[in-house]
Amino acid sequence: MILFDAPTREKCTIRRGRTNTPLQALVLMNDPQFVEAARLFAQRIIKEGGTTTKDRIKFAFKHSLARNPTDDEIEVLEKIFDSEHKTFQKQPEEAKKLISVGDTPVDQKIDAAEVAAWTIISNLIFNLDEFVTRG
Repeated sequence: MILFDAPTREKCTIRRGRTNTPLQALVLMNDPQFVEAARLFAQRIIKEGGTTTKDRIKFAFKHSLARNPTDDEIEVLEKIFDSEHKTFQKQPEEAKKLISVGDTPVDQKIDAAEVAAWTIISNLIFNLDEFVTRG
């Protein structure tokens, strides 16, 4: 709780302030539970989010942030997805390494490079302040 600038359980707050500690970012980007959660969300995005990258980004935003992404957000995330997907296609061992984090079995029916790239996108969304503090 300290890493997220949250009060201890002995106290109650009505609204948490914006937080941006470096340790928080390290936890959200690297902790096995968060990486695994991002992978599972990535698998859901692929299965339920439509067929285009744009549709899948919209699905991810609606289901994680309860809003539609802006055009700028879509553009940025499409570029990141394309870059990450190409990287993971060239380095399949890195894709498998990323998606094997955690205890939940990997869905073998989905391309590892695609799951890995969507895991990165999911992780980016999970790191937004509005995801962390504004449920």
